[in-house]
Amino acid sequence: MPARDTDDLAGAGPGDDVGADSEDPFAAIPDGTSADAAWLELSVIADPEAVEVVCEILSRVAPGGTSVEPAFELVDEGLDARVDITRPATVRAHIPAGDRTAARAAIRRVREDLGHLQAFGLRPIGDLDVRVVLESDWAEAWKRHIGVMRIGQRVIIRPSWRRHHGTADDVVVALDPGMAFGTGLHPTTRLCVAGIERWADAGLLARGTARDGAARVLDVGCGSGILSIVAARLGAGEVVGVDTDPIAVEATVANARRNRVARRVHARAGSLPAAGGPYDLVVANLIASVLVALADRLADAVAPGGRVLTSGIFVEREAEVAAALADAGLAPAGRTAEGEWVALEVVRPLPV
Repeated sequence: MPARDTDDLAGAGPGDDVGADSEDPFAAIPDGTSADAAWLELSVIADPEAVEVVCEILSRVAPGGTSVEPAFELVDEGLDARVDITRPATVRAHIPAGDRTAARAAIRRVREDLGHLQAFGLRPIGDLDVRVVLESDWAEAWKRHIGVMRIGQRVIIRPSWRRHHGTADDVVVALDPGMAFGTGLHPTTRLCVAGIERWADAGLLARGTARDGAARVLDVGCGSGILSIVAARLGAGEVVGVDTDPIAVEATVANARRNRVARRVHARAGSLPAAGGPYDLVVANLIASVLVALADRLADAVAPGGRVLTSGIFVEREAEVAAALADAGLAPAGRTAEGEWVALEVVRPLPV
C-alpha cells in the first residue's frame, strides 16, 4: 500500500472517549466523503512474542483481518530483505469509518483489551495508533512524496504532476515513473544522471555516429526512461533503451513523448546484445551481479574509444564489478559514489 497522508489519534488511554475534540479521528475525513470511501487504520507496535495476541485483539473488530510488518534489513544488493526477529513488529488492521458509532466502539474495545494486556507487563506493547485512510489517498498520495530535484549542475527532474520554473540553462525532464523504477530519487539514478551530464560537458554527446553527427547511446535497463531522456536532452543524437520489463518499455516511450524526444529515444524489450551496436556510449544502471554477468556484452556493445557508465553497485561489490569489467577489456576512466552506492566509468581502448 503506498504511503499516504494521515492524521494521528494519539495520547488517548484505554478508557478515554475516542470521539473527543482534537483526538477525534473522523475530523480528518473531508466533508462530502462517501461512507464507503474512508477507513480507519489501527496499528500497534509490539514485541515479536506479543504479535500473535495483538493480532487476535485487532481481528476481533476488523472483518478483513490483520497484517504484520516485521522489522527488516535490506540484503542482496537491496533486492531482498531479511527479517529481524529481535526488533518490534507493527500489527495493522482496517475498519470502515462509515458507521462512526461502530468504529468508535471498536477503537474503545481495542484500547481496553490492549490496556489489560499491557497491565501484565509480559512483553513490550505500544499504544494503539489510529489513522484515517481515504481510498483516493491509496491511489494518489504517493505522488506527494516525489518533488522536483536538481541533479548535477543543469538537470532538473520534474514529476509530471508538478510545476517548475527553471533558469535558461536548466534541462528540465518531466517524468511520470508509473510502475517502472527510476524517479531520480535513488542514488544509483542520480549518479548516472550526473555522469551523463559530465559526458555532455566534455562534448561526448555532441559527436558520434548518429545521423546528425551526435552520439548514439545505449541505455541498458532503461526503467522509466529517465537516463535515455536526459541523454537526448543533453545532446545525444539517438538513444536506444532496452529493458526486460515491458512496463518499463512502455514508461520510457510515454516519457520520451512527454519530453518531446520521441524521435531520438526508442525503447524495446530485451537485453544485451542489443541490435544496432556498437554504440558510442553505454549506460547501465543495474546491480553488481548483473553487471558482472554482462561485462563481456557491455564491452561488445560500445565502440572502440567509447565509454560505459555502470551504476547500481554496492560499495562492497565494487572490486568484483571492476575486475569483471577489466577482464572484459574495459579500462577504468572514473568513479563516483553516493552513500553506499558506486558508479564506475570505463572506456573501450582503441586498437593499437
